Amino acid sequence: MKMKKNYFKLVTLLLVILMSITIITGCSKSDAPTGGNVSNNGSNNNENKGEGTDENYDGKLVFDYSLELKYAKNFSVDYYKGGYKLIKVSDGSEILTVPEGMSVPAEVGENVIVLKMPVSNMLISSTPTMSLINSIGMLDRITLTTTERDDWYIDEVIEKMDNSSITFAGSYKAPDYEILTSYAPPFAVFSGMLNSTPEVGEKLKELKIPYMLDMASEEVHPLARVEWVKLYGALYDCEEKANEVFDAQVAYVDNLDTAKVTDKTVAMFYITSKGNLHVRQGGDYMVKMLELAGAKYIFSDLNPDKTGTEKIEFEEFYNTAKDADYIIYIWSLGGKPKNLDDFLAKNELFKDLKAVKDGNVWCTTPDYFQISDTLGHMIKDMNDMLTLEDASVDSFQHLIRLK
Repeated sequence: MKMKKNYFKLVTLLLVILMSITIITGCSKSDAPTGGNVSNNGSNNNENKGEGTDENYDGKLVFDYSLELKYAKNFSVDYYKGGYKLIKVSDGSEILTVPEGMSVPAEVGENVIVLKMPVSNMLISSTPTMSLINSIGMLDRITLTTTERDDWYIDEVIEKMDNSSITFAGSYKAPDYEILTSYAPPFAVFSGMLNSTPEVGEKLKELKIPYMLDMASEEVHPLARVEWVKLYGALYDCEEKANEVFDAQVAYVDNLDTAKVTDKTVAMFYITSKGNLHVRQGGDYMVKMLELAGAKYIFSDLNPDKTGTEKIEFEEFYNTAKDADYIIYIWSLGGKPKNLDDFLAKNELFKDLKAVKDGNVWCTTPDYFQISDTLGHMIKDMNDMLTLEDASVDSFQHLIRLK
């Protein structure tokens, strides 16, 4: 009996030892670094940035992966172990974001802008940039703008200015430097128009206010302009929300039915306060929007390799656009037609345009040039306009029929 008891104890001890070895081996496998799970396109699922491993990446720049971009060409984001991010913009700016509690790597170049996270108290001069930041819910990080309250069409920004959460700091051409000195923003974003006033850039450097230029206006594809939301998603550590915003706009375009409108022609133009008529050039992003909506731009042969607008004479415009099926008048500060009579009053030739006779004169909404986050929806509106069968419909989110 005593021998049996000793034998039973020995077997039990052996089983415990074997189970312990199994458990230890299993923990070792699950805790081992995986190397990052990089996909074929060079990006991964953002999971491995050094956290949860034995290696300490504090103060080190160890490359992990690059942000995957579908359309945008004028910025990039590289992710490093430990949560560091390096943002590069085509204007030459490089911004290194340093996670909270981490050290600035010693090998950072002297021209690299270093931002310790989380970044706030920012100056945003570009209105489309503000729309992208608003779309990811980060307006609370902004305290200064160079657009006056009454010139805004984004409700959330107007509300912030009304409660003094966002302050007007003078125009981008002539900022109020006393306000800038008082607020001391750690970072600012301007549009490319700042290049026209280099003295402002020099003064910002003197005040030690680092800035970058949002170069989204240089993007040819309209959805590339929306994709700049990913840059601000990286800046504010909300990549998932930024991806949601971008994917939603892409979905609007992907789900369009353009088969019905391949033969429809459209003229797009505006008239300045001086009475000059400008049409979009053949290579402009708005022309690409029309094409994605399924239409043909009536001036597609006008400088097809250039973006922006071209000034032309009214007679030249009429000769080309007289048979266009639709007109999209681009609402601008110089010309704000409230109705069709206002539009016709701009030139006597307009009354003979086919689009006028057919009741197909539309105008963009006043907020158009302040928004980049809904350009996919704008393309959908264009498609809806072109396929509209109910003549009683006079408006979409970004287009209004002039009557």
